[in-house]
Amino acid sequence: MRKLAVLVSGGGTNLQALLEASRLPTYPARVVLVGCNRAGAPAIGRAEGAGVRVCIADRGEFPRRAERQRRLLDAARRADANLVVLAGFDEVLTPEFVAAFAGRMINTHPSLLPAFGRTLHAVDEALAHGVKVTGCTVHLVTDDLDGGPILLQQCVEVRDDDTAESLHARIREQEHRLLCEAVRALAEGRVVVEGRVARVIAS
Repeated sequence: MRKLAVLVSGGGTNLQALLEASRLPTYPARVVLVGCNRAGAPAIGRAEGAGVRVCIADRGEFPRRAERQRRLLDAARRADANLVVLAGFDEVLTPEFVAAFAGRMINTHPSLLPAFGRTLHAVDEALAHGVKVTGCTVHLVTDDLDGGPILLQQCVEVRDDDTAESLHARIREQEHRLLCEAVRALAEGRVVVEGRVARVIAS
């Protein structure tokens, strides 16, 4: 059984999907820690409601990014986490954090990377560019922002009457499924990385 640390900054809907998946007896990972950089984030309530340990490294209390992330990294180590998931975490990780979980940390992004990467406004940018198809990506985290090896992607059609909110809602539905699938593959050792390319072996 793998132990999962999840880093969040906002609502925590991807976290909720992982919490629900981890309750299944056949799921190979359990959320043991939730780290958050915003003291008032709704995701904290989701974690506490599930009885999961929470580490808060609030921007107001810890204004330096390196200090915040060192606190989160120390908490992940104390929780004996094997894997780390960035689930709506709105900071670029320090090289120290990336190195500590190299090959064992994934991120979810609301676009078909490399399109609309390196931004917190990928859905808005997709609409502004008039694309007909967008989606979501789960990838391994490296020092190359949104540029790590891609594990899984899912297309989502852009409708003519879409707003950023309606499109993001449909993308988020796919993100929840894709993220849980990626964590399962990683926990079961079914991810193979060859250079900058990753493969997920079917179970």
